[in-house]
Amino acid sequence: MKISKYISNIVIIIIALVVTQSCTNNGIKNNTSEYIVEHLKDSLTIDANWNKPEWENVAAIKITNNIGENPKFSPTTFVKMLYDDENIYIIFHVNEKYIKAVGTQINDYVFRDSAVEFFFTPSNNISEGYFNLELNCIGTPYFKHQIRFKENVIDIDTNDIKKIEIAHTLLGAIPKEIHKLTKWTLECKIPISILKKYVKVNSPAHGVIWRANFYKTADATSNPHYITWNKIKSENPNFHLPRFFGTIKFK
Repeated sequence: MKISKYISNIVIIIIALVVTQSCTNNGIKNNTSEYIVEHLKDSLTIDANWNKPEWENVAAIKITNNIGENPKFSPTTFVKMLYDDENIYIIFHVNEKYIKAVGTQINDYVFRDSAVEFFFTPSNNISEGYFNLELNCIGTPYFKHQIRFKENVIDIDTNDIKKIEIAHTLLGAIPKEIHKLTKWTLECKIPISILKKYVKVNSPAHGVIWRANFYKTADATSNPHYITWNKIKSENPNFHLPRFFGTIKFK
């Protein structure tokens, strides 16, 4: 009986190790956040309207996990996501103070401004690298692909970036900070065809999984902050850690 029990315990341990190794190989952690992306059945006008009917019943993510020192004011940030056969759709809704935006040209360093970001691997395998789409509050995009931070970086062609449809409620550059509490919304439509020009993509469909994280940042304002959806374990602010990406599952 003791031998039988001993063998049973060994079997249980082996199974646990196999499961753990499988998760590690895919870069998946047990504490990974998951977001279910609904399929959009009708067309969607990109107008930065958070309250329009198409978004009304879509679940929202709240971006709450701060990296580094707590800012003097922590903005409230929500994001929603939808997809159809040809595009993915994202809308951010932000309530913050100390808003600044000086980046007005494609691939300006918009992360220095009041900005939101979407880092994603268009498959379940983070070893294939990730896109980093960064958008300041006036809709200026910064878009790259890389295997790891600053390794094998692919510059997305400017003409392809222009195909991303972006709408935003704050208009014009904001060189002087807005210090009063202000709400702003940013919405974008990303064609899947753009992504396929640069890497292999598991096209969104029922059951398909991507890895991703959503961020709120404002690096060069008087209120720097680095806030994430899926928690990142890092002493210093760093969004370029795909091992901490959450799971995006298309429904």
